[in-house]
Amino acid sequence: MHQLLENKFYCLLGIAALGVVAFRNWPPQVTAQAPKTIKGGWRLVWHDEFDEDGSLDSEKWDFEKGFVRNYEEQWYTPENAFQRDGKLVIEARKAAFPCPAYREDESNWRTSREWVEWTSASVITKGKYSFLYGRVEVCARIPVCKGAWPAIWLLGSDLPWPANGEVDMLEYYQHQGKPTILANACWAGDTEEDTQWDSSYTPLTHFTDRDPAWATRFHVWRMDWDADFIRLYLDDELLNQVDLKRTINGKARGTGINPFHSPQYLLLNLALDTRVKQFNPADFPMRYEIDYVRVYQKVGK
Repeated sequence: MHQLLENKFYCLLGIAALGVVAFRNWPPQVTAQAPKTIKGGWRLVWHDEFDEDGSLDSEKWDFEKGFVRNYEEQWYTPENAFQRDGKLVIEARKAAFPCPAYREDESNWRTSREWVEWTSASVITKGKYSFLYGRVEVCARIPVCKGAWPAIWLLGSDLPWPANGEVDMLEYYQHQGKPTILANACWAGDTEEDTQWDSSYTPLTHFTDRDPAWATRFHVWRMDWDADFIRLYLDDELLNQVDLKRTINGKARGTGINPFHSPQYLLLNLALDTRVKQFNPADFPMRYEIDYVRVYQKVGK
C-alpha cells in the first residue's frame, strides 16, 4: 500500500458518514473469542483481541514515528493508538506543535516542515512477529470521510522496498474520482521507477449499494497465502488473486528473488491524503477501529 514511490499517486476522497448501527449487526464472522482452529485445517498461531483498555501489548506491536512516507500530512505518534472497549483505536487528530524533526534549510520533506498540523498512528509487528504463509483475518471498521487512508498491509524485512514485497489487504482512497477499496501486491521491476503492481479496484458503491449502512459496520478482511497464490477477501468476497509465479523481482533490486516466499510482518495505519488541505473539522478525531487481528497456519505445516 503505502510503500509507494514518493511521486506515485496520493489520491483519496471519502464519503459522508452513513449513520450508526448496533454491534449486534456486525457481520457473522465476528466472534467474542478467537477460535483455536477453524474449518480447512487452520490453527491459530498469533492474534490480538485488544481486550484490555490502555496501551497496546509491547511484546506484539511497535510503532512508526514521525513523517514516514508518501509526503503524507500526518505525524505518526504512539499516543494516537490505544485499546478501548475491546478495540484497537487509531485516531487522526488536528495538531499544532513545532516539528521535532525540523531542520532549517533542508529540502527533505520529512525535515523541512516547521509545524506538525495532523497526527495519527501506525502500528507494526516488525521485529516482534513475522510469518511465512498462512491466513490473516482482520476485523475492522474504517473511516470513509474526506482524506482518510486506512490500511491493512504486510512487508518483508529482508530487502528494501519494493524488493521486499508488499501486500495490501486493505487500502481505501479515491481512484479515478471514486472512493475505492483496493487489494494489492507489489515487487521490484527492472528499474527503480518500474515497481510491479497487481492491484484490484472495487468502488465503494459495490458495497454501499447493497448495504447503505456499510461504512458504519465492522468487516472482515482476509488474506490466504501459500506458496502458489495470495488471495485477498473482504467479507468472504474474493477481491484479488495474485499468482506467485509472476512475482519475481527484476533487475532493480533483489534480482531473481520472489519476496513472497519469505516472512512478512503486519502494519495497521491511518494516513491522511497529502493533497487534501481543507479537511472537515467535524471528521476529527477520525477513527479507525480494529476488533481483532488473527493469524492462522495449516495444521502440520
